[in-house]
Amino acid sequence: MLSELAKKWDQKYLSLPNNTPTNPAWVLSHHSQLLPLTGKALDLACGLGGNARFLARCGLSVDAWDISDVALTSLNNFATLNRLPITPTICDIEQMLFPYQQYDVIVITNYLNRGIFQQIQQALKPNGKLFIQTFLAPVQENAPKNKNFYLNSGELSKLFSELIIEIYGEGWLSGVPESISLNRYAWFIGSKKG
Repeated sequence: MLSELAKKWDQKYLSLPNNTPTNPAWVLSHHSQLLPLTGKALDLACGLGGNARFLARCGLSVDAWDISDVALTSLNNFATLNRLPITPTICDIEQMLFPYQQYDVIVITNYLNRGIFQQIQQALKPNGKLFIQTFLAPVQENAPKNKNFYLNSGELSKLFSELIIEIYGEGWLSGVPESISLNRYAWFIGSKKG
């Protein structure tokens, strides 16, 4: 039986037009030189898979996790049609046990659950990289209404203190997918010690 959260996201993706952009997060597309040339990546809470599509085109094999069957079906159809190495998995991320040291890259965009950050760090291989970009407090107009889904200034570097900070920033960026509105984001790229 579908959870209320899964139903909510399925409904959201069903309501989107077929030509909805599926661009990667700014932190990923503007720092792609930091990606390894090969390896395994995880696009966490992937939605329609803008990050997964980008990572696969960069030569990585990608696991794409999300709670929405509708979004993952769309991503799977795209990956099959374009012969991209993307494996969509429907799951409730908050109930998942992350595999230990399996990923060279993990990407998180517009998703915040502080309770799983330790697992995320453990899922990275030594020298693996985390790319994260999500909303920065205070609550914004075209963004989540729940204040728990917002980072405080400087919080990412504390939450991922086990990682070596390569890039950290805060400021105004276009929404993901790209939109005419701007939102305040925090972004972070960190690598796990080898």
